[in-house]
Amino acid sequence: MTRLKALAGSFLALGIAGVCAPASAEDVNIYSYRQPELIAPLLEAFEAETGINTNVLFLDTGLVERIKAEGANSPVDVILTVDIGRLTEAKEAEVTQPVESEIINTDIPAQFRDPDGNWFALTKRGRVVYASKDRIGQVPITYEELADPKWKGAICIRDGQHPYNIALIASMIAHHGAEYTEEWLKGLKANLARRPNGNDRGQAKAIMSGECDIALGNTYYVGLMMTNDKEPEQKEWAAAIDILFPNADGRGTHVNVSGMAMAKHAPHPENALTLMEFLASSEAQEIYAEQVFEYPVMPGAEASEIVQSFGEIHPDDLSLAEIADHRREASELVDKVGFNDGP
Repeated sequence: MTRLKALAGSFLALGIAGVCAPASAEDVNIYSYRQPELIAPLLEAFEAETGINTNVLFLDTGLVERIKAEGANSPVDVILTVDIGRLTEAKEAEVTQPVESEIINTDIPAQFRDPDGNWFALTKRGRVVYASKDRIGQVPITYEELADPKWKGAICIRDGQHPYNIALIASMIAHHGAEYTEEWLKGLKANLARRPNGNDRGQAKAIMSGECDIALGNTYYVGLMMTNDKEPEQKEWAAAIDILFPNADGRGTHVNVSGMAMAKHAPHPENALTLMEFLASSEAQEIYAEQVFEYPVMPGAEASEIVQSFGEIHPDDLSLAEIADHRREASELVDKVGFNDGP
């Protein structure tokens, strides 16, 4: 309790918890890489259903490092994060603990959870191709095809070392091996219109401006652009592109995830498990997926109307744990081929 009081000024409490609420048996404490406004509807529904208060600390960097520094005195019960890399990072840093729950294992397919129970995915997003509506349109495409010289000078992409791209490259290694993936990266590099830079939204902007014809980006950014009233120019970027789902007729589109884990020293493990089981439910996944423009991982759970407008996604059936095993190798290949030097 003393530790939590010391952190109270940093906590963004949601619902009935109150900004400086001290820890109690009715609390659950969350460290989140996801912005508070995106998870607020989820936690409000959880509090209404269970009567358990939620306290949230938002961190845009250094979440794992903070938990390690806090050690056994850490107040965090549940970790919410994005990207398979960050989920496995938390496990490898030994700041999580295994969770065995029949409810969670029933709601979340094995492909989207850690075999040891240290993390569980909640929503998924496709790493897709943004294509110019005017110059490309809706065409079948594969990741492998991006190395074809027919796309020379046509492709934009963000930093090759970004976790989203590392996960995709890791999936290529898992499917084809390192030797093939190295040659594929060389071909993709040769087809770039410019040096890798910007974020995923920036790639859509570059397509609209004519700098490139296609780009790699996550599906959820399209929803964020389509609904951005504060920066309406982003709606124009979204309107300029089609979403193409690579390998839709074959092995499936690479997906990444948001997810959850129970902290190693969770002071309220029973409440943490209650929250995690709630987050795995179809009710919570649909709320969450609508907020972040992603797809629920639970079979049968509905995506939002905006996400459904992107088209049906057929996810790659490789387990995320298998893909994560190749992250280091993927990062080394990016440097080896000088990918970030551009074409």
